[in-house]
Amino acid sequence: MTTDNTLWSREVFEQKLRDKEQYYHINHPFHKLMHDGKLTQKQVQGWVANRFYYQTAIPVKDAAIMANCEDAEVRKHWVQRILDHDGYDGEEGGIEAWLQLGEAVGLTREELTSYQHVLPGVRFAIDAYVNFARRANWQEAAGSSLTELFAPKIHKARLDNWPSLYPWIDEKGYRYFRKRLSEARRDVEHGLQITLDYCDTREKQQRALDLLQFKLDILWTMLDAMWMAYIEERPPYCMDVEK
Repeated sequence: MTTDNTLWSREVFEQKLRDKEQYYHINHPFHKLMHDGKLTQKQVQGWVANRFYYQTAIPVKDAAIMANCEDAEVRKHWVQRILDHDGYDGEEGGIEAWLQLGEAVGLTREELTSYQHVLPGVRFAIDAYVNFARRANWQEAAGSSLTELFAPKIHKARLDNWPSLYPWIDEKGYRYFRKRLSEARRDVEHGLQITLDYCDTREKQQRALDLLQFKLDILWTMLDAMWMAYIEERPPYCMDVEK
């Protein structure tokens, strides 16, 4: 039996990357309940608090990618991702916008920044992703970020549906989702170009698909932990999660 190692065309390879959307966390049962307006306030708060740990890890991940990148032109573009999340020159970034989302759902800033609600499984998954970005070559780490291919759809769905599904959420909390609609599309264009250019062998193309799946698994695992804690009401032994 022989293995076909023929290089996929850019168009075929890009489509294979996009086909990974079926594994995106928008399809997780927890997210489906959230999208249908079936989560309680406590469950929404749990999601927001745990995702805050992810938000604060994103610029750390991006800084790790830049630290391994010797290409100045790439760094000039990639640094914008850090500024988008951390903010700059009086411009509020994504982390501040997520803190406002936390307040809009009834959490305090201290609850979020202390990470007191972050589940061990969520922390473990996110830390694994950051550690991967530190150790991988920058092209592979950049490619793993391509879950952003699927992000605009999820942000738009929240903006369209949440105001009616969760009327108790303060309107100011939606700034993060509005902000990321344009940023994610810009990041996709740059990240996709890097991956399509770098993957000049079938082996590299398959590796990129595997690493994109790894990132998708990270996001899915985070929701697995939240499902156990907030839906099954079986939180980790070290945490007291209110119903």
